[in-house]
Amino acid sequence: MSLDSVRAFFAAKAPDITVMESDRSSATVALAAEAFGVTPERIAKTLSLRVGDKVLLVVTCGTARLDNKKARAAFGGKVRMLNAEEVVAATGHPVGGVCPFGLANPLPVYCDVSLKTFDEVVPAAGSTNSAVRITPARMAQLTGAEWVDVCA
Repeated sequence: MSLDSVRAFFAAKAPDITVMESDRSSATVALAAEAFGVTPERIAKTLSLRVGDKVLLVVTCGTARLDNKKARAAFGGKVRMLNAEEVVAATGHPVGGVCPFGLANPLPVYCDVSLKTFDEVVPAAGSTNSAVRITPARMAQLTGAEWVDVCA
């Protein structure tokens, strides 16, 4: 279902982008880099966060780490990661396949400036063995993302 929602998203909004599937797991940054032949930095990982009663997504460079102080300042409160059950309920995607595309619920999406270093990044595509290749600017445009600086 989740992979299907991502395929439907791209069919409607960016039919030139193809969802890639691997016969190997891409559920972690290291596995995704290996499965899709890129360096870990080029994996665009999506963090599912809660600030108060608001759920949001932050897409960041694969090797970047969320800086709690920066995140608190940017989002106006203490940030906490969602657990696996909350992630699926909010996004419709399983942990390891979370991406800002084809979401089950409309969520605010933010792209960390760490992504701007790359001409192309590889975010997941709704399953633990799928991804797409996309420019950071196009990803932000397609998802209505706002650029933030929340990682170390």
